[in-house]
Amino acid sequence: MKWFNSTRGRAEAIVTLGLFVVALAALPGSFLGCGGGDEEPDSKSGELVSEEKQLWTCGMHPEVILEEPGSCPICGMNLVPLKQGTAPLQTEAHEHRDSSSVTTDVHQVERKGKTILYWRAPMDPTFVSAKPGKSPMGMDLIPVYEGEEDITGGPTISIDPVTVQNIGVQTAPVEKVNLYRVIRAVGHVDYNEETLSRVNIKFSGWIEKLHVDETGQQVRRGQAMLEIYSPELVSTQEEYLLALRNMKKLGASPFSEVTESSRSLLESTRRRLLYWDISEGQIKDLEEKGTISKTVMLFAPVNGVVIDKMAEEGMRVTPGMDLFRIADLSEIWVYAHIYEYEVPWVEVGQPAEMDLPYSPGKTFKGKVEYIYPYLDQKARDIKVRLVFQNPDLELKPQMYANVQLESRLGADVTAVPTEAVIRSGERNIVFVASGGGKFEPRDVVLGPEGQGGLVQILAGIQPGEEVVTSAQFLLDSESRLKEAIQKMLEARKSG
Repeated sequence: MKWFNSTRGRAEAIVTLGLFVVALAALPGSFLGCGGGDEEPDSKSGELVSEEKQLWTCGMHPEVILEEPGSCPICGMNLVPLKQGTAPLQTEAHEHRDSSSVTTDVHQVERKGKTILYWRAPMDPTFVSAKPGKSPMGMDLIPVYEGEEDITGGPTISIDPVTVQNIGVQTAPVEKVNLYRVIRAVGHVDYNEETLSRVNIKFSGWIEKLHVDETGQQVRRGQAMLEIYSPELVSTQEEYLLALRNMKKLGASPFSEVTESSRSLLESTRRRLLYWDISEGQIKDLEEKGTISKTVMLFAPVNGVVIDKMAEEGMRVTPGMDLFRIADLSEIWVYAHIYEYEVPWVEVGQPAEMDLPYSPGKTFKGKVEYIYPYLDQKARDIKVRLVFQNPDLELKPQMYANVQLESRLGADVTAVPTEAVIRSGERNIVFVASGGGKFEPRDVVLGPEGQGGLVQILAGIQPGEEVVTSAQFLLDSESRLKEAIQKMLEARKSG
């Protein structure tokens, strides 16, 4: 049979063929029916099955029915075999209309009594329209009837269980857990600033002799460090001895004013020596000997290690000049650097562990003493100060260290796997599996992330629910489509 070249001619031929088949099927006693009473139904039905021709149809345009394979005259897709027994249903609505009208009638016959809510493109579900027509790809729009839109519960979506399995949807329960986290950071050992001491003088003079002349030398509290000659100190010693002799002579005077004046002179001179850091023992020794010392000994104020030495023999010194710096290393500080998102897990008093590359296998225990209230502008991290005891002086300043801080957020914290959360920048969403292939998107408020790939949920879901941990991006796309369609329908109703 030769078909028309034009699309309209082909469509008319298709309609004519369909009506012809329906007419033949309706004729009583025809060779397609059951014949008279003398005929054998079993043999005739067998002949009918064998004589039926294989018809071909288009998957996108079911109104197209041809006797030979080929391409759809409307969209150009390859035709597929038509199952036997379906031709009368397809041709029931075929009349004198073009292809788009025929498509509409077929859908209306299949869903008689239902209202069309909107129309969508068959190849692009995101394209919807309030009226029938063509999609951007040139295909006829498909009607969506009342009850088929699945917009209950807002953007909640329903997926066939087989499809759920095919796309690999997996879920995990929302649980109450003991959320904790181990923060690993790099740090360096430094001096304890509270134990740093400076050795200087409050008068001018010259260094006569050094008793501590090496940097790194350990000193004890009260140990002699240097001898210094000062003309001011010599004259003050002389004044003190003179005031002391006058006090002894005039102490028994009947005139109270004279006695008080001599006592006042002695006290002022003594006070000047004390202000110059001359110890009580040195002053007492001066009183007992009654002779002036050319030089004065300076002693170490604390136990520690000399970390800076500026003093040299014969050097002239002035008031306020630093001669030594001493650090007590029995307790040291360690500065650890953590990222800003880890700050909620760190608090003052929290225990800390540290190991050193040069001493593998050995762990030092300390605690967090201070969290600095500012961020480093270049490194974008926060400095945390830790305190460690160092009785054997194993920890040496400027060493690098590996620091571990283990923190617990608390018991019975609602948490879900991190991969269950879709972070869009403005919203944090999880999909809750409601059963029966239904999935509901929920906005959640996130807390800090813990160990084991868990994140705290402050609000949005409850323990016992199931959240999707894989393929949720496919669900999110479908949910957004449902939400957009729902808004369109609500706008039409309100309009």
